Amino acid sequence: MEKEKRFTTTCSFDCGARCWLKVDVAEGKVKRIETDERPMPSLKACPRGLAQRDIVHAPDRLTRPLRRVGPRGEGKFSPISWDEALSALAQELQRVKEAEGPTSIFLMDYSGSQSPLHGTRRAGRRFFGCFGGCTTVWGNTSQEAALFSSLTTFGTFYTRSSRDNFLYSKLIVLWGWNPLITRFGVDTGYFLSQAKKAGIRIIGVDPRKSPSIEQWADEWIPIRPGTDAAMLIAMAYVVIAENLHDRSFIERYTLGFDRFADYVLGKEDGVAKTPGWAEGITGVPKDRIVGLAREYARAKPAALYAGWAPGRTAFGEQYHRAASTLAALTGNIGIPGGYVSGGSDRMPLGILGRYLPVPECPMPTVHVTEVYDALLHGKQGGYPSDIRILYIVGCNLLNQFPNLRKGLQALQKVPFIVVHELFLTPTARWADILLPVSHSFEKEDLGQPWIGDPYFIAMPKILEPLGEAKSDLEIFTELSRRLGLRGFNEKRDEEWLKEMVEATPGLPPYESLKARGVYEIPIQRPWVAFREQIENPDRHPFPTPSGKIEIYSPQLAEKKNPLLPPIPQYIPPWEGPGDPRSKVFPLQLISPHARGRVNSMLDNIPTLRTLNDQTLWIHPQDAKRRGIRSGDSVRVFNDRGDLITSARVTDGIMPGVVSLDAGAWYRPNEKGTDLGGCVNILTRDQRSPAGALASNSCLVEVEIEKI
Repeated sequence: MEKEKRFTTTCSFDCGARCWLKVDVAEGKVKRIETDERPMPSLKACPRGLAQRDIVHAPDRLTRPLRRVGPRGEGKFSPISWDEALSALAQELQRVKEAEGPTSIFLMDYSGSQSPLHGTRRAGRRFFGCFGGCTTVWGNTSQEAALFSSLTTFGTFYTRSSRDNFLYSKLIVLWGWNPLITRFGVDTGYFLSQAKKAGIRIIGVDPRKSPSIEQWADEWIPIRPGTDAAMLIAMAYVVIAENLHDRSFIERYTLGFDRFADYVLGKEDGVAKTPGWAEGITGVPKDRIVGLAREYARAKPAALYAGWAPGRTAFGEQYHRAASTLAALTGNIGIPGGYVSGGSDRMPLGILGRYLPVPECPMPTVHVTEVYDALLHGKQGGYPSDIRILYIVGCNLLNQFPNLRKGLQALQKVPFIVVHELFLTPTARWADILLPVSHSFEKEDLGQPWIGDPYFIAMPKILEPLGEAKSDLEIFTELSRRLGLRGFNEKRDEEWLKEMVEATPGLPPYESLKARGVYEIPIQRPWVAFREQIENPDRHPFPTPSGKIEIYSPQLAEKKNPLLPPIPQYIPPWEGPGDPRSKVFPLQLISPHARGRVNSMLDNIPTLRTLNDQTLWIHPQDAKRRGIRSGDSVRVFNDRGDLITSARVTDGIMPGVVSLDAGAWYRPNEKGTDLGGCVNILTRDQRSPAGALASNSCLVEVEIEKI
């Protein structure tokens, strides 16, 4: 019997964190997985990380290249050799390139893996850059509105403060943020719990009483989806009208306060943005808006953490800009205990150097909400080309992008589809060539949390790939050889990793990091985003054109786009409470993340599925009107599609709103009704003006399932 060997590693999911996994391996199998034993704050893993044994050894892992033998979408395949698969693929890529040009190939790569070497958005773009180009995708489905807001307002995407800052706050507002489920750092929950124990007041603003609000908040303020900007602007009205704003901070560090104040006070358009005005829009009583505004302005330092979910609505970028502006009005930026929400997070440590730069070549892009239209309509629809090959890497496209039924039409039209995958996902079922990829335990890499926490975890290869699985990088390397592409990948994985580490300030040599397993960078004091800009603005101006926080954006003013105004404004969302469609589909559907999934990943893992809540939350008033009781089988529908799930009648969601967790795999019956609970059969494929995926702007109706 082979002696067990323990490895330190992590997983590479798109969850923001990188947890410490202690993996015991013997005879080519994972025997057990444990995690950090130190008291919190530490690097303890969540259930998804601890379930890696079930994932890597799952009986439904793909282990051989497959070729479709039945109709598209039925999931019928026949095994073929790697030589057959790669030869056929190389031949088709070359044929299409010569016949119609490289941009007739669409690379649909996304966030299935987030590691620096084997991340799923790395090798494919390099490969097609060497190949002469392709058409590809843009738009961050999680945070495009937040990224736009951060860049516009602060001149950077990076707005991170370390979580121990919560302990310096006098008030914490969790606005559309559910870190108990999404986690967003291994220590987030710990410091929120410590803040609660210390008596720091926590308020949750959300259409539903999320698990995070249930656990930490002293008060829940329900709000209609898509109306968050109106409430924030009404809070700004109270702050300005009652002279609660920090005048010295505004004068020294911001640009455009007067223009924003004119809009808020009604001098610009004759409509004062009072709490009474906002009450009719948001459903939040005006007295509560006044109370929260006063409490936030007077509690300084206060942390308004504006989560990304409200930004995933029509005009969601206005919510993010309004939240950042309110933080600026009260001087809660750049100070311990304050918070400036926005895009990605980064603390003052090196980011692992990018490898394999993409050669300059034609790479037109299509927004994530327009992929199906691009596949269906091509040049006639105004898109870069007619797509002949759809190449999918690390992306459950059909399941995770809006308007699933249009997606079915699009996947039927494309002549040739290639998919790299671990499992037979709803998207993989539509492949012509399906290539099995390796798990993160089966290749060497490095782990760094993309939320910016100051540590790195080595990811050694601890298992041989299951069956004939290969990494995405291996697959593209072998394709490049068949196509005669020089210089695509001439180094071993370890050589690339050594180069990355050497190019990253503050890290020890690669061998040392690998031997240590976990390398934590000491931070002498809490990291506060923009502390330098506030403490020394002359030496450290904000990286905006003006060097200040731009409440008013001259760059947006130049665009003269009324849907992207230069100051944050409330713009009524489509499929919101005031949309005429609400007369037919009167309920607003939101789709939070599930505890046992990462987006749609892991929905097929039985041990993790038991953690998910796959019920439709509906308020008692709305349920009573429809004769619905908890446990009833219900049909959720609109003019885009329908699904069947079970109801959960609860006062933990506000009237007029229903909630169903995102990421469940699409499973249609013979009528095309989804039985799996995939919300994207209902969502609308229209992007917000700045590029946000407006998945939480979705009107539906609910009825008891008719048997």
